[in-house]
Amino acid sequence: MTALKLTVVTAGLGKPSTTRLLADRLASATEEHLAEQERDVDTRVFELRELAGDIAQHLATGFPGPALREALDATTGADGIIAVTPVFNASYSGLFKSYADLLEADQLAGRPVLIAATGGSPRHSLMLDHAMRPLFGYLRTTVVPTGVYAAAEDWGGGTDPLIDRLPARIHRAGRELATLMAGGAAQARREPDLVPFAEQLAALRPGT
Repeated sequence: MTALKLTVVTAGLGKPSTTRLLADRLASATEEHLAEQERDVDTRVFELRELAGDIAQHLATGFPGPALREALDATTGADGIIAVTPVFNASYSGLFKSYADLLEADQLAGRPVLIAATGGSPRHSLMLDHAMRPLFGYLRTTVVPTGVYAAAEDWGGGTDPLIDRLPARIHRAGRELATLMAGGAAQARREPDLVPFAEQLAALRPGT
């Protein structure tokens, strides 16, 4: 059975980055639930800060560099996407939006997406519903019901920096994404011979 493709896009700017840390936890939860469904998964993680120069060049010239092209192809070719951004001025970061501007709606239509964000205050959690959901709705994706927001107080010390309340939400969101990914693959297997509408219409015309 072909492995499902999971693409993780994280727009954290620091190193280490809590945004990347949250992205890794979400990817692990999704992989865990896919394993329970006996599905293999090929996970790719892209840190946008490493692609910032290529993103700016592409926006100005229309020509992506090889590394950015790889990220875009992995995003548009994924069976599921995890998108994580830090909150700046009550919205997603400019770097995250710049990457999203390179994607066309038709390329991601119906694709399951898990949205997540990190910020300094719990009051910015509404950004998920007020900014990220509309963005991915415009891109015609299927956003999982559970968005995950991690404020500064959700992180602690020690070897595992997540305190008790955040893992449950990560677990639920990962399960939702895994279910949509596995279901979408099953639907594709059930409908391998769909004929495009234009071809069906042509077949009805006289003389064809």
